[in-house]
Amino acid sequence: MKTITHYTKTQNIFRILLGCLLVFTGIGHLTFLRIDFLAQVPSWAPLHDDLVVLLSGVVEIVLGLSLIFLKSYRITIGWIAALFFIAIFPGNYAQYANHVDAFGLNTDQLRLTRLFLHPLLVLWPLWSCGVFNKRLKE
Repeated sequence: MKTITHYTKTQNIFRILLGCLLVFTGIGHLTFLRIDFLAQVPSWAPLHDDLVVLLSGVVEIVLGLSLIFLKSYRITIGWIAALFFIAIFPGNYAQYANHVDAFGLNTDQLRLTRLFLHPLLVLWPLWSCGVFNKRLKE
């Protein structure tokens, strides 16, 4: 008996949109947004700041492409993407705690608002990849 999961068109659109955003952001890590991303690396990060930015950019590109193209592994990729968003939360918090301007977040209120919106980034891949969907037995 095979377990199948049904996805809505909305879930698929949001999964592909998240994949595209991750690819775009990952490319930004490696190129035109690199300085802004450097501002988010916490001072306690165990690796050199630039290496953290480069590695996270590569991870974002791989995750984005996986969300778009690896349909057989959607639920696993959804969990990995959610864990990635949890892992980058300290960078967002560091930007808030250290009052660092980047990405147009030039007030503590804007940086704090982003912190409260961050859980949506964790839920987005879980929902769009069908983690919460009922599975049917064939």
